[in-house]
Amino acid sequence: MGIFSRFTDIVNSNINALLDKAEDPEKMVRLIIQEMEDTLVEVRSASAKTLANKKEIVNQIAKYESDASDWEAKAELALSKDREDLARAALQEKKKSAEAAEVLSKELAIVEEQISKLQDEIGQLQEKLADAKSRQKTIIMRQKTASSRLEVKKTLDSTKVDSAMGRFEQYERKIDDLESQVDAYDLGKKTLQDEFAELEASDKVEDELAALKAKVKGANKSTEKSE
Repeated sequence: MGIFSRFTDIVNSNINALLDKAEDPEKMVRLIIQEMEDTLVEVRSASAKTLANKKEIVNQIAKYESDASDWEAKAELALSKDREDLARAALQEKKKSAEAAEVLSKELAIVEEQISKLQDEIGQLQEKLADAKSRQKTIIMRQKTASSRLEVKKTLDSTKVDSAMGRFEQYERKIDDLESQVDAYDLGKKTLQDEFAELEASDKVEDELAALKAKVKGANKSTEKSE
């Protein structure tokens, strides 16, 4: 079992408290740094996957938007050939593509929020790791110094060892606490579709069809006049 169970355990950790409880602080600090480095690799991997997901969503949105434009052009062509049935079907397909693009756009906003949070977490973890590494030599030196002092005191006067170690422990307890709190990231929630848009959706195709009829009719009149 690792020292930490998840990312928030690391950024909220009190390294001094862990070392105070450790039988071998030198070994413990090495384990702490190793687990921080492993966690950083995992978080970076998650960030890379999320970025890949964003790229895929962007490509899908572009495809649906292109499809919607193509279907509109087909609907216009059908009307110019007096094929209202085909124009209506094409506008239905355009509506499907446009709605798919809209859904993916909302999903993209959520993914971008996740990426932002991951980047913040990577920064926090890097700071924590850098701090642990900068303190590693000092922590090991303190342990060796304490051991040396203890041996010296035992040799000179064993009755003074407890007093010396008591002062040393008091000094350790005064070391500034490394603990920093972070809120667990919120992956966010999908935005609900506007209820009014749902009410108007059924009329959207008819409105567009009427607009295209007027457009085609106007184009035909212009052609007749020019002839």
